[in-house]
Amino acid sequence: MDLKDGVMTNKAVAYFRVSTARQGASGLGLEAQKVAVEALCAQRGWQLVVPPYQEVESGKGGDRPELAKALERARLTGARLVIAKLDRLSRDAAFLLTLQNSGVRFVAADMPDANDLTVGIMALVAQQERQFISERTKAALAAAKARGVRLGNPNGAAPLRRAGKGTSAALEVVTANATVRAEGLRETVQSLQAGGVTTLGGIAAALNGQGIVTARGGRWHASSVRNLVARLEGRK
Repeated sequence: MDLKDGVMTNKAVAYFRVSTARQGASGLGLEAQKVAVEALCAQRGWQLVVPPYQEVESGKGGDRPELAKALERARLTGARLVIAKLDRLSRDAAFLLTLQNSGVRFVAADMPDANDLTVGIMALVAQQERQFISERTKAALAAAKARGVRLGNPNGAAPLRRAGKGTSAALEVVTANATVRAEGLRETVQSLQAGGVTTLGGIAAALNGQGIVTARGGRWHASSVRNLVARLEGRK
């Protein structure tokens, strides 16, 4: 138990977060978070305030209403906020700054010794990384444009437009991300080709062998390598 304002308290508020509505509806990822938090609380002798707070984020905005509720509940009850995995949030500057500035004690099951200083450093690193990503994206796009690479993809954009979901800004982001991803693999692909690995299947096998994943985190196949090569050659 901890001493807070002269009162011994062993209360804890659990906060869970998943990144998509589909994961939130299915419970995917939540069970592991619950197990980790409950195990830590049992080990430390903390009593969980129920129900836990669960955030489902779409990635389209930075609002976290459930986090705000969890922090307020922790303040009102003198409890600590307990989350499962702080390392997964290490690049989320907004979350880290909210946590740091809340004044609420917190513990992460995967990093139980983390404190305000730890989170502050993580937030600074996350902000710096976002700046670096922006600069690398601009540099990669400029290099691609200088080589005459077409940054647009009318065929790929058409289905989105027909569905009423494609905006010019969103399409530019999709194209930019794909271009940056391809540029990051240019030297690797060229090195493989120079070494005699020229078939689509051979390149896919080599990329998989090096532990390099696709943009969606999957394995490479001849079809995905074909798309990559086409983008590097400015045909996509």
